[in-house]
Amino acid sequence: MTMLVKITLAVALTLSIALPLFAFAMGEKTKGRYKTALSVNVLLFFGTLIVSSVLMFQGQAEAADAAATAASGVAGMGYLAAALSTGLACVGGGIAVSAAASAALGAISEDSTILGKSLIFVGLAEGVCLYGLIISFMILGKL
Repeated sequence: MTMLVKITLAVALTLSIALPLFAFAMGEKTKGRYKTALSVNVLLFFGTLIVSSVLMFQGQAEAADAAATAASGVAGMGYLAAALSTGLACVGGGIAVSAAASAALGAISEDSTILGKSLIFVGLAEGVCLYGLIISFMILGKL
C-alpha cells in the first residue's frame, strides 16, 4: 500500500467520525437527529473500514504465493477476531454498566445499606469486558 493510500484512508476514517458529529452539533438536537447522525457515522466508518481492509489485503495477495497467502489470511482473521472479541465485549459491558450503575445509584440514594449488593452487580457487568479480553489473549496465543 502506498503512502498516498494510507494518508487517504486515515483522512477518510477521521472524516467519517467528524462529519456526522459536526452535522449533529450544528442543528437542533432531537432524538431523531441523533439517531440519524449515529447511523450515518456507523455507516461511513464501517464502510471506510471495509474498503481499507480490501485495499490492505490486495497488495499482500499479489506478492505472496498460495501457502503464504493462506497463512497470512488466517493470521489476519485471527487478529481481527481478537480485536472484535475485546471491542464488542467492552461495548456490551459499557451498556450493561451504564444500566446497572444508574440503577444502583438510584437505589443507594433511597437505602444506603444496599451499597455492597449494588456494587456486585456493577462488577459483574464489568466482568464481561474482562472475559472478552481473556478470549482475545487466547486467540492471540494460538497465532
